[in-house]
Amino acid sequence: MPNIRWLLALITRFHRWLFLATDGRIGDRVLGFRFLLLEHVGRKTGAARKTPLLYVENEGRFLVAASNAGDAREPAWWLNLKSRPEAAVRLGRRTVLVKARAAGPVEQATLWPLLCESYSYFDAYRERAGREIPIVLLEPTG
Repeated sequence: MPNIRWLLALITRFHRWLFLATDGRIGDRVLGFRFLLLEHVGRKTGAARKTPLLYVENEGRFLVAASNAGDAREPAWWLNLKSRPEAAVRLGRRTVLVKARAAGPVEQATLWPLLCESYSYFDAYRERAGREIPIVLLEPTG
């Protein structure tokens, strides 16, 4: 597969800009997919970061896959959350404070099919990445 990391980075930047420029009115649903905007802190810089991510809502929490679009490396946002799990998610114009954690093995086995139901290409990402793709649970704290 050709290296399209530059294209993904460009799309992510535009998506983040659109989400923020419209105060969440545009960007939370794109082509039928649901996105949240993860607000987290950089583990090395301490700087605020905002990352649009596909998600599935399940039992009051938000499930995201640390797939990095099928790359062998874990995404930076997940490394940041492992270092500092407190974060916020923007859902349209609403903000929810959350704490992140990786799904345990039993949860992973149960929740993976749920993610793939909404985003069928996650199985292809897992195969291409050659690693177990963690499911990250973003659980509301307040």
